[in-house]
Amino acid sequence: MRQTAYFASAIVVASLLSASVRAQWSDDDLRIYAVNVVKTPPFEKQVTGYGIYLGQGYVITAAHVVGHWPFLTHPRVLIAGQDLPAKVVKEGSFETTDLALLSVDEAKLPISLRLRRNPLCSGPPSIGTEVIDVVPEGTTRARIISPLSITAQLRKRFDTLIDSEKGSGSGLFDAERKCLMGIISAKVEKYHTKLENVRIRGYVDGFAGYFVSAATIAKFLPADLHL
Repeated sequence: MRQTAYFASAIVVASLLSASVRAQWSDDDLRIYAVNVVKTPPFEKQVTGYGIYLGQGYVITAAHVVGHWPFLTHPRVLIAGQDLPAKVVKEGSFETTDLALLSVDEAKLPISLRLRRNPLCSGPPSIGTEVIDVVPEGTTRARIISPLSITAQLRKRFDTLIDSEKGSGSGLFDAERKCLMGIISAKVEKYHTKLENVRIRGYVDGFAGYFVSAATIAKFLPADLHL
């Protein structure tokens, strides 16, 4: 009986501690994972986009942030106060899978970052879910919306959307679970129809943000990469 009571008490204490940790979470805590990805095209000014640190020296971003010829643009990652050269481990394309996996020298990162792992969300994104867009400069919130919010011909291509546009390569985190929901890829015009004078008319209504989902990221990562 005493042993049973002890375990029951331990479970209660653990639950309370877990709830306390969750209560202390703030959106800005996720900024530790946010990085800048910098490329310098030949004879042009450098271009800066965003990315997300996954762990073990790996960064995920949108492929178009890195560009078509990374051997010419020499991508770098600005992370934890460091400006580090980046190696392109794997790269898709905007037309196929808009993702690029980069690696930096993990030994040059602070120990507090080296110990971190950034989990991917499991399960498909649900319409209405609140998400946090994270970049080094700050965080903003958005909600997942239905592909029905954009024109029919684009719905198959851009099937995971939030209600506002965000910076390319920035990370979307589930506001409740704090797992990585996806990487921002593009902005897509929102579209709605209205019945006017017995005719249905379509209207552009701002922009939605298209993101590459966590499920697609999981498939994109090399099979031998264990984060």
